[in-house]
Amino acid sequence: MLNYSFFFFFFTLFLFPFADGVQLIIVNNCKQSIWPGILGNAGHPTPRDGGFYLCTGEQTVIEMPKRWSGRVWPRQGCHFDLKTGFGYCQTGDCAGLLQCRGTGGVPPAVVEMTLGTSKSSMHYYDVSLVDGFNVSVEMAPIGGGSGVGWRLVRRI
Repeated sequence: MLNYSFFFFFFTLFLFPFADGVQLIIVNNCKQSIWPGILGNAGHPTPRDGGFYLCTGEQTVIEMPKRWSGRVWPRQGCHFDLKTGFGYCQTGDCAGLLQCRGTGGVPPAVVEMTLGTSKSSMHYYDVSLVDGFNVSVEMAPIGGGSGVGWRLVRRI
């Protein structure tokens, strides 16, 4: 298991509206690389093929469809073969795959969200530790109510 006691983790997720949905901007302010896992709930697409790499200081923008529902979680200590996409993560592994295909491994702190429904344009989100725990995750509104954000605070 990795020793994170000397690191300060900061990972933010912002939601900004655009014409056909919401933009998620994921920024890696950790002192090491991360591999976010992302899965759409049943009937919802899985953006970015379910997983990707973010080096320290890097960010990515994901345009989410209206009414998307799913989860995003940090994976750490990952090693993947770039040609095959096979490998492993020490936390949050997806059955040994870079691009998650319906499974997320324990113990990740997970951000769950529903970006509007057929009856409401409101966004719902929470941090879940039901599957386990890997790092402290903080989530709070950012930008005068125009979005939400979360960050990895530190491993306890």
